Formats: sequence, structure tokens, C-alpha cells
Amino acid sequence: MDLIIVESPTKAKTFSKFLDPKKFRVEATMGHIRDLPESKLGIDIAHKFKPDYVISTKKKDVVDTITKLAKKAKNIILATDADREGEAISYHIAYILGFIDEKWPEISIKKNATIKRIVFHEITNEALAHALQHPQELNISLIDSQQARRILDRLVGYQVSPILWKKIGKRWLSAGRVQTTALRFVVEREKEINKFTSEPFYKVEGVFEDSSQKKSIEARLISKDGILYEKKTTIKLFDGSYTYAKTSIDKEGALNIEKDLKSDSFIISEVVENEVKRSPNPPFITSTLQQEASGRHGYSSKLTMRLAQKLYEKGLITYHRTDSFNLSEKFIAESMTWIKKEYGNEYLPKTARLYKTKSKNAQEAHEAIRPTKLLPTFEEDVDLGNGHRKLYELIFRRAVGSQMADASIKTTKVKILSGKKYLFESSYERILFPGFLTLNPPKKEDNIVQFVPEKGKKLDSTKLDFIETQTNPPPRYNEASLIKTLEARGIGRPSTYAPTISTIQERLYMEKKEHRFYPTILGTAVCDYLTKAFATIFEIDFTADLEDKLDEIAGGRETMLQVLQEFDVPFKKSLKEAGEDKTFIDVQEKTDEKCPTCGKPLLIRFSKYGKFYACSGYPDCKFTRPFYETVKELCPKCNGAIVIRYTKKKKKFYGCSNYPKCDFAAWKLHEIKKVETPVSA
Repeated sequence: MDLIIVESPTKAKTFSKFLDPKKFRVEATMGHIRDLPESKLGIDIAHKFKPDYVISTKKKDVVDTITKLAKKAKNIILATDADREGEAISYHIAYILGFIDEKWPEISIKKNATIKRIVFHEITNEALAHALQHPQELNISLIDSQQARRILDRLVGYQVSPILWKKIGKRWLSAGRVQTTALRFVVEREKEINKFTSEPFYKVEGVFEDSSQKKSIEARLISKDGILYEKKTTIKLFDGSYTYAKTSIDKEGALNIEKDLKSDSFIISEVVENEVKRSPNPPFITSTLQQEASGRHGYSSKLTMRLAQKLYEKGLITYHRTDSFNLSEKFIAESMTWIKKEYGNEYLPKTARLYKTKSKNAQEAHEAIRPTKLLPTFEEDVDLGNGHRKLYELIFRRAVGSQMADASIKTTKVKILSGKKYLFESSYERILFPGFLTLNPPKKEDNIVQFVPEKGKKLDSTKLDFIETQTNPPPRYNEASLIKTLEARGIGRPSTYAPTISTIQERLYMEKKEHRFYPTILGTAVCDYLTKAFATIFEIDFTADLEDKLDEIAGGRETMLQVLQEFDVPFKKSLKEAGEDKTFIDVQEKTDEKCPTCGKPLLIRFSKYGKFYACSGYPDCKFTRPFYETVKELCPKCNGAIVIRYTKKKKKFYGCSNYPKCDFAAWKLHEIKKVETPVSA
């Protein structure tokens, strides 16, 4: 009997559906079974950065079981995921079972070893059978790349974090090679927002009616006597640039325009129509799936990856950690057959669509994320919920839609000129042929005009709106835009986005409000200090270049030792200088409240559990009080303030500030007026 080793029980169950139990035994490692120790650095820097791997105490029973089964097995087949982490897990299993020759930093498989590695990108009967018929050897380059990343992250985390503890006085803080760089985007954006000066201005919008047809069109004022009202300004940001628009219309100007237009006449001066083709987006890769799931359903990247992991292990989608847009010829052919059957020949492109992968280090042997079967939705499964279904359907529509015909769109621009030379414009679209939009409809409805505009037609002004507004600062990052920025700047890789963003929030360096990220005072202090004290290590281009070098290791073009040594030279210098700096950073936020015990001002401070109120008179006065963020809504039961609370599992909910006297609570903000029963934690 052969022993197949995978990472998760779900994956093991899916494998078991396709394999003969008399010939194969499938066992799960439950993730990594060997890693660096938690209690110490675990890296022998003086001896070529040799790691001191240990078996987790929680995994000793798993290791014992696998070791016993391996002794009885004819062959041992490593079937972990087809990426660096999966390859590393397979390496550690092989090491524990005695199949590795290691003379650090070189590693190799012992000769005549009864161990095999199989690689696949979907868990289906066909893919598994093909993998078993074509076993491979462990990919040493991928293992080296993963080890290099692990060692680099440990060197930074375990040597910079203690300096941070002394600097700010909190032993639960952490520094990370990628997390600190990612945090910097959020912190710098907040500074740019605070620096931005909003300016008031007016926009003028009108409704014009064709009196003969009693139908109307909406349009915006853009110019007078050929001089445009709107001017665009571009400012430089830490991350690129930001362009905003502002009209020259102030309050007095708005009153003058209103007076002019009341006695004016209007005519359609120009109608410009064009037919354009709109092509489908490529199938999802990890980053675009996270972005779309965030935009469409409000899912965090962590939730998206958890849902996708289960879909993959259930055999419903291909591997979800990928940066390749490649699709198999088989899937393309099946998709085109399905499209023809469901919608007809006109919904097929002239030739199959192939998408060019932007990442220079993407592995084209991998595929984009796609369904393993041509099913618009999966069958009922007790282990899968509505979240899994929504994500699966998103993946299906994007993958199959990528092989559909272009949509044909008619764009129309209507210009309305007044007798006093005021010019209004209206633009709208109409779908002539939906093509791929049948499967992937746009988020917003088209601006539909109520009548066919004709040049020279006279119109009546039925409504004029003078909208007072102001210039807006650059937008704060949300989950999708931060991931997009990290990907564009080469910070991290597909598998790191979700844990990076999650860690920054867990460390209280930033918080999410209305789907946007705000840096905390603590996060800003940590970021400012680290980017100054370790300017090279946390510099954007340096971090991106290091990711490229890790990719070079994975491709066999760089050595692990060379990359580690090049990193360590400037890092040691920064460590020494930071260690000699004895200044202290006191992170606190002033409030207008007085201490009920001694009357001194209260401060907002941080602990690993969150914010709390503390007396500025500490240690003489030790008064503290929990900090709860309030929202606008009031409690529907007692009219008390509604505050944000968290369950023991860190799940956010909204509860009455008068608890326990009032037990009102709700999971969602918009549901506060509907809920009449308390939340069960």
C-alpha cells in the first residue's frame, strides 16, 4: 500500500473519493509540522544562517502516525500544494522520514529513496491520476526560496521587535519585513489626507425636456463662451499621483448663472455617437480575486482565501494561489462548448482568448483560478455555506466569461447650447450586444436617455440644480486598493496579502471603518520610527527587489546564501544604530475627559487587547476604563449609545452601552433598527 501525504483533512477526504482504499492510504499533516522555534531566533547567523527547525508539540502525534505508516508503506507520495509553502512542507516530511541528505545550505534526496512528489493544480480524478502516473522530485529551488523568506522574516521580526518594545514600551508589538512596508502606504496616505486643503465650489446640473415628446435628458454645465468651468489638478503622492477636479463657480457665480439661465433658450447643438467594443477581463489570479470579492461582497482578503481554500480542497476550483492568467486548452474548449449551448454562436469570439501574464516570475505551468467543472453553481454540500457559493459563482462567471465575445456598446454625447452660450453636456451608454456582460453584468446601471436626441431640436429647461460641494482628498485604502498597490509595487506575493493585512490590524496598527483603513496613533508611531531607523530595510523598492530575488532563487538563478548575506550587511548596521538610540516614544491620545477619581485629564492608551482610557496621573492614579467606539445610531430598546464590541473570537458586533441593563445587540450596523434580540457570542 502507498502512503499519500497531504496538508488538510478536507483534502484527504477529497483524495479518498478517487483512490482505491486497498492501494492507497491518505494522511493529513494539518499544515506545517516543522518550523523555527517560537522562544528564540532559531537562526545560526554565523554558520551560513542555518535554521534550527523543531517539531511543534501539537504535531508530535501527527508525526508519530505518519512515521509509523511510512515504515509499512511501499511508496511515500508527497501531495502537498503546488507552491513554495507546499514544497517546504513536503521537504520537512521527507527530512523527518530520513530521506534528505543535508549539508547546509545544500540539500538533496537520498539515492534509491522510496519517496515521490506529485504536483497538480486541481483535485479531480483525472488530475490526480495524471499526477500519480508522472511523479516528480522535490523542487530544491522552491524549497530554498521558501526557506530564504522564512529566515529573512525571522531575522527582521525577532531582532527588530525587541528594539520596538524598548522604544515604545509594549512587548506585544511586532515588526515585519512586508507588514511594515504595507502599513507605510496607509500611514502616508493619512498624512496626505490631513495635509490636503478642501476647497468649496459649485456644480450645475439641469434637466431639459423635449416639449413635443414630453421626455427629458439630464446634463451638466461645462463651459460659457467656450471657456471651461472645470479645471483638473494633479498632486504627487507617496504612492503615485492623485488628480481632482474643481469648477471655477463660487456662490456668487452660481447666483449669476441661475439668473442668466432663467430667461435663456436651449438647443441640441451636437450629437456624437460611437460604437465601441468592450472585452472581458482575464480569469482571476489571487490578487484580483481578493479585490473583486472585496468590491462585490465586502469580503476581507483573509475570508476570501479561507473560502477559496475550502473550494479547492473540495475539488471545485483550481489552486487559488497563482499569478498566472493561463487556462488549460481543455477548459477553454469546454467553456466554448458550454457558451455555444447556453447562449448561441454569436456569443463566441472568433478565436479562443489567451491572456498575457504580467508577472515576470509567474509559473505558466500553473493556471488561473477557474472551476474544475462547467457548473454555474455547485451542488449542495453540508460543509459549504453561502459565502463559498458566492465566491464560486464569481470565479465561474469570470473564468467562463473570459472566453466570451466582446460586448458592443453605443456611447452618445449630447451637447446642449443656450442662447447666452452656456454649454451643457450629457453622456450615456447603451448596450447593443451584451456578449460577456450576459455573464458578468456591470455593477452600475447605464444612464439611459428617455428620447433620441436630434441636432437642432429645441429644449425647455425644467430644472436646475446648483450643487455645493468641495474638493476631496485622496481616498483612503480599502482592502482591494491596498492589495492592488502591493501587487503593483511588488510588495509581497499572492499568498502573503491576506496574512499581511490581517496582521497589521491584529497588531492595532490600523483599523477598518466603513471598509476603509485608518492608521492608529500607535501604527503611525511604529511606522514612522521603523522607516526612519531602518530606512533601507523598509524602503519600498528594497522590499520589492528582495521579493524579486526570492523569485530568482525559486527559478534557480540565485542562491539562498547569497541573498541572505546581501540582506544582512545593511541590516546589521541599522540594528547597531537603532540599539544605540535610547530615546522613548510615548504613544497616547489626549481627550477632553477628566478622571473621575482624581480629576486629571484622561488619555487613550493601547494594550494588546485594544484601546483603553487611562489617567494621566499614573502611577499615582491607576484609574482605567475600557474604550468603546460609538456609532451614530441609538439603541432601539433604551435609546442609549451604540458601541462597537467584539466576541471572544474577535468577531465584531454592535451593542448597547448600557449593557448589562440593556442587552440589545446586532451583527450589522444597518440591522440595528430591525433586531430585537441579543447577539449570542
